Amino acid sequence: MFQVLLYITSLALVRFFALVMLRFDVRRHGTLPSGPMIFVANHPSATDPFLIHMITRQQMNVMITAKAFKVPVFGWFLQKVQEIPVPLTQGSAALEQARRHIDQGRSVAIFIEGHISPLEGGFLPPRSGAARLALSTGVPVVPVGIFLHRERCHNIRSRITGGIPSEARWYLRGPYAVTVGQPTQFEGDVEDHEHVDRVSETIMDKIRALAHESEKRIQGGNLASLQI
Repeated sequence: MFQVLLYITSLALVRFFALVMLRFDVRRHGTLPSGPMIFVANHPSATDPFLIHMITRQQMNVMITAKAFKVPVFGWFLQKVQEIPVPLTQGSAALEQARRHIDQGRSVAIFIEGHISPLEGGFLPPRSGAARLALSTGVPVVPVGIFLHRERCHNIRSRITGGIPSEARWYLRGPYAVTVGQPTQFEGDVEDHEHVDRVSETIMDKIRALAHESEKRIQGGNLASLQI
């Protein structure tokens, strides 16, 4: 019960931030099905893991770098709302935790690039985690394309993770457009590495196209003040 209350409260705070600081716009290609899903998105800023919660009314758990869980208070909060820590190595443990969430009927979100996208634009190559999770669970994959003005991001440096210097690119003000695609289910052997790579590229192709749709809305000024 405490976890649900904390999640609802945090979502309200994220919504308030989006309302006050961003021109947040979500467009969907169709109605999402009920039941657990895997939302797979590109990752232009460190703000994305929070804002992605706003694309669905279902509770979801987001795969976030394990460094964030070491931040005092903030790390405690991430644990309590059951976000999923992703270490730099041994990503299989994070995927196993994601599978447990899906088995419990909750959706998960994963940023397929593994790191924040290049500042100069474009995308990083897709990692295999999203494809492996989709093939091992059989639940629908929902591609998500995000676009924002990367030149408006702020590089914030800190030493709050155990005294180790850390830097992240945060998007704190400006238009933020999200396009949510149609769910797709994938089948096949998760141990077939070539098939996993093909599924990863298929998902990434959908994300690139959706991010381009988001970009067109921003460049054309075709954004609502807040569409959720």
